[in-house]
Amino acid sequence: MKQSFYVYNSGDLKRKDNTLQFTNSEGEKRDIPIERVSDIYVMSEMSFNTAFLNYISQYGIPVHFFNYYNFYTGSYYPKETLLAGNLLVKQVSYYTDYEKRVKLAQKFIEAAADNIYRNLRYYNGRGKDVSQYMKEVDSLRKQISKTTTIESLMGVEGNIRKQYYAAWNLIINQDIKFEKRVMHPPDNMINSLISFVNTLIYTKVLGEIYRTQLNPTISYLHEPGERRFSLCLDLSEIFKPLIGDRLIFSLLNRKQITEDSFTKELNYLHLKKEASKLIVSELEGRLKKTVMHKELGRQVSYQYLIRLEAYKLIKHLLGEKEYEGFRIWW
Repeated sequence: MKQSFYVYNSGDLKRKDNTLQFTNSEGEKRDIPIERVSDIYVMSEMSFNTAFLNYISQYGIPVHFFNYYNFYTGSYYPKETLLAGNLLVKQVSYYTDYEKRVKLAQKFIEAAADNIYRNLRYYNGRGKDVSQYMKEVDSLRKQISKTTTIESLMGVEGNIRKQYYAAWNLIINQDIKFEKRVMHPPDNMINSLISFVNTLIYTKVLGEIYRTQLNPTISYLHEPGERRFSLCLDLSEIFKPLIGDRLIFSLLNRKQITEDSFTKELNYLHLKKEASKLIVSELEGRLKKTVMHKELGRQVSYQYLIRLEAYKLIKHLLGEKEYEGFRIWW
């Protein structure tokens, strides 16, 4: 089974015969069978050459880069091999037809809002009184279908998340003041944690989209722009509550991540190496978890749920079946 390969030590990545080889700064070497690698995460200083890039491109392996602060800086995205001109035309036509675009964007936010509500309901049933926030989110999500522009839809989505994030102070068992979402740059440990986990989910979505015929730069909720795969942002909204937020709650409530996991002198911007490794290990474990899929009638992993979401979107664009966003059913 293929899996993600995370590199936390500085060194060199290269092709060696018919496999990959990592050499750290001390000269220690490790061979990595390329058939087992789904994608590579570079979390440190790394050098490689075009022979390495050409080789991983043959196997369709993306590489994701993070800087010293664990901020995502970009991805090397191999040349697409699953090309489909008809689907590309359909993707573009759904973007240029504003009414179709808004309806599709609404589907993403409806699913995300339902998953947010499900998280609140879960913790409300476990001794965390977030009932008031549940009422607010429930009221706001009823406004989604009434929006007529992307801007008004994003406004509703922002208000939903404002209520949701306010409930985090009750859900999380650590004395951390979390007032609002701040991204550029994060202003406390929870915002830093959210940014890091969300970018990991973004890259997971990118990896799954790469294995379909969708073009990741053509999106509907988020405006397509230069230097980003905006369709990943669309689909990430759906899975952040299930995969990202539940992971964060678990890490904080089990005190696996605390203030000591960050460099305080840098205003909690920098996540320490061991804490970062713990987070990605926990994330990979969650992505391997399986649930019985109601329609397929078999067990599927959380990660494969992302791929299925891309397939559902393809069917919608081709006019085969109307898209409905993934909703947590358990």
